[in-house]
Amino acid sequence: MIRKTRLFTPGPTPLLPAAQFAMAAADIHHRTPEFRAMYTRVLSQLKEFVGTKNDVIILSSSGSGAMEAAVSNLTSPGDRVLVLTAGKFGERWTGITKAFGCHVDVVSAPYGSTFSLDEVKANLHLETRAVFVQATESSTGVRHDIEAIARLLKSENSEALLIVDGITGLGTSHLDMDGWGIDVLIGGSQKAVMIPPGLSYLAVSQRAWDRMEATYNPRYYFDLRKERKNAAKGESAYTPSVALIAALGAALNYIAAQAATPEQPEGDLAAGRVKLVDNAITCAAMTRAAATALGLKLFAPAGNEAAAATAIVAPEGSDSGTLVKGLKSQFGAIVTDGQGEMKGQLFRIAHIGFFDYMDTIAILGALEQVIHKTKFPAPNFTFGKGLIAAQTFFAEHAK
Repeated sequence: MIRKTRLFTPGPTPLLPAAQFAMAAADIHHRTPEFRAMYTRVLSQLKEFVGTKNDVIILSSSGSGAMEAAVSNLTSPGDRVLVLTAGKFGERWTGITKAFGCHVDVVSAPYGSTFSLDEVKANLHLETRAVFVQATESSTGVRHDIEAIARLLKSENSEALLIVDGITGLGTSHLDMDGWGIDVLIGGSQKAVMIPPGLSYLAVSQRAWDRMEATYNPRYYFDLRKERKNAAKGESAYTPSVALIAALGAALNYIAAQAATPEQPEGDLAAGRVKLVDNAITCAAMTRAAATALGLKLFAPAGNEAAAATAIVAPEGSDSGTLVKGLKSQFGAIVTDGQGEMKGQLFRIAHIGFFDYMDTIAILGALEQVIHKTKFPAPNFTFGKGLIAAQTFFAEHAK
C-alpha cells in the first residue's frame, strides 16, 4: 500500500488547504493600505476567536515568544510570582520567570496530574504579582481548571495577574477570558488555527496594560505596548510574517463558515469556535473510549482530560516508542511519544485543529493494526474492539 504522511501531533497540526492557498497569494508589502486592511480584519477576527473584548496582539514568533513577552512586560526583577506546573510546558514558565529575575514560587503536580486548589491558595501571597499556568498541558494530555483558579484569585482579593498559556487550550477548551477574569491568554498559529508555526498572539486585559506602565524588565522586540500602538493603525511594530497573517485570516474565515446558515452564509466566528472546540472534545472522547476498550490506561485523571491530545500509557514492560514508530513506518501516521521523563512510557494522539471524525476512525484503525503486528501488550485486544467503542460513542453523543 502507499503511505500518506498524516500529522496526529499537537503542534504542528495538519494545515488547512485554504490557508496554504492564502499564503501562496500573500505577495503584498506590509506598509501598504492592502496589508493594513487585512491586518485590522485579522486582529478583529482574533478577538472573536478568543472570545474577548480585550485587545489582541500578534507577534512573529512561536508561542514561547509570547510567553516570554508576557513575563518581560508584566514583571520587574524581584517580583514574587507563582508558577503552576505539571508538565514540560509548565516548567517553561518556571524557566522564563527565573530568567527575568522573578522570585518564583512553584506549585507542581506529578506528570499526568493537575494541582490542588488548596495548594495554590497556600502559595498565593499578598505580594504575589502574577500567576502563570497552562490551560492544557499537551505534554501529558491534562486540562487544568482555569475557571477555578481565576475564581480563587477573586475570592482572595489577589492583585496577581492571571496569565494563561492557551496555546493548545484555545480551540479545544471552552475558555471565557472576560467572564473568568484572565489577564493574558496566549495562542499559537500551529495549533487550532491550522497554519504553520511562526505566529503567536496574546489577548491582554486592561488590568495587564496598566501593570505594564509600572514594570521595568527589559523588552524591545517583544514590547507589547509598542505593538498595541502600531496595531491601532493597522500595522505591526516590526516586519510581520505577511503570509502567515494571510493564512490566519483564511483559517478564521473557515472556522466561521462552520456555523454558516442560509441567513448568514459567511458564518459566525464565535459559533464556529464553539463547533471547533466541540469537534476536538468529540474526537478526544472517541479516542479515550477506544483506548479503554483495548485495555490501555489513560494518563490524565478522569475529568481533567485534555481535548487537544490524548495521552495513553504503555503497559508496564513495554515501550510506547514501538507504537510511535509502527504507526509511522506502516501508515505514515505521526503521533508523539512522551516528553522528558515520560519518553517511552506514553504516546499522544492529537485532536486539535483540522481533525474530524474520519481522521479519528483512521488513526484508531491504524493503531489496532500496529498493536496486532507488533504484539504490543494491549490487555483486551481484539480487532475492531477500539473502533466499536469509538463508533458507539460518536453515535450516542455527537451533535
